[in-house]
Amino acid sequence: MRHLFQLLLLQVLFVPQILLAQSSFAEAIAQADQIAGKVFADEKFPGMAVAVAYDGVVVWEKGYGFADVEAGKEVDPNESLFRIGSVSKTLSSIALARLAEEGKLDLDKEVQVYVDYFPKKEYPITVRQVAGHIAGIRHYIGMEFMSNVYYPDVKSSMDIFKDDPLLFEPGSKYSYSSYGWNLLAAVVEGASGEDFLSFMQREVFDKAGMNNTHPEYPGKYEDQKVQFYIQEEGKNYIAPIVDNSYKWAGGGFIGSARDLLRFSDAVYANRLIQSSTYKEWVTGLQTGAGKPTNYGIGWRLGKDKKDRNWVGHSGGSMGGTTMFLVYPEQKLTVVTLVNLSRARMNDLAWRVAEQFLTVIED
Repeated sequence: MRHLFQLLLLQVLFVPQILLAQSSFAEAIAQADQIAGKVFADEKFPGMAVAVAYDGVVVWEKGYGFADVEAGKEVDPNESLFRIGSVSKTLSSIALARLAEEGKLDLDKEVQVYVDYFPKKEYPITVRQVAGHIAGIRHYIGMEFMSNVYYPDVKSSMDIFKDDPLLFEPGSKYSYSSYGWNLLAAVVEGASGEDFLSFMQREVFDKAGMNNTHPEYPGKYEDQKVQFYIQEEGKNYIAPIVDNSYKWAGGGFIGSARDLLRFSDAVYANRLIQSSTYKEWVTGLQTGAGKPTNYGIGWRLGKDKKDRNWVGHSGGSMGGTTMFLVYPEQKLTVVTLVNLSRARMNDLAWRVAEQFLTVIED
């Protein structure tokens, strides 16, 4: 009974906060809705979810179109599960951060300290280099992005690339690699003594209250999972079947727009990691020649047209396009999810963000 009373009290206190925030952003919401609706219609997306939070409070979220066109099932920003693609890297980066804070992981140690079955290469490779895409590990080749092979664990997925030579001397160049995050999942296992997915569930998803984020398994979460589409000559078709077990950490999670807002809030409220760790994770690495990569430890970073700092990640998967955008200084998070491959978002997240930033900075 006491627990129920506390829960009701929290709801009573929290609802006015939401209503106040929504009222303050009424014009921004109207403008953002117009912008998002036009992109959705012009690009003929099957379905889309957009969600915005300010200072940890959800101020606007909306579903457009259909999670499943054929079934006539509409998008629900809280419940509909989209493929989030490489935004999975940002989620997975928190597993590395938690282990680093516990003293179980050193980013500047060679990966073999944690993964003894990863072959030594012609040059040493550190965990930090892999996380920042400067290790020389290759990306997808051929039809690997279309893989429909089930891999029961991280170690088996490493067989795809672990024996291949490096593309360059680690640290000398930036070259994006989702397979590098397979290796980082193995690092998490070696440092924690636990399988990667279990660690992610307990130490990231559960702690952030992310009840609608999961590794994608065929046949699971079908009642919430969106249908995935590709587009050819302006017409949408159901996407080919793939099995993303070959890249959990780098691109294998599904989730809702609301859950990505929960993740952002947990990070910035320091419920997942310390602020000092976060600052290190969103500090861009450099090549040996001093060239900035605009990439930290699983987080992209940059500046918008008005020179504001942003961090986050984009995601592209079979039947999914995602943007997770955070303006840390303005305490604003914007999420856009589309159940379509290579959806032309036309900077939608930034355009939506601008409507809210105008109010915040006024």
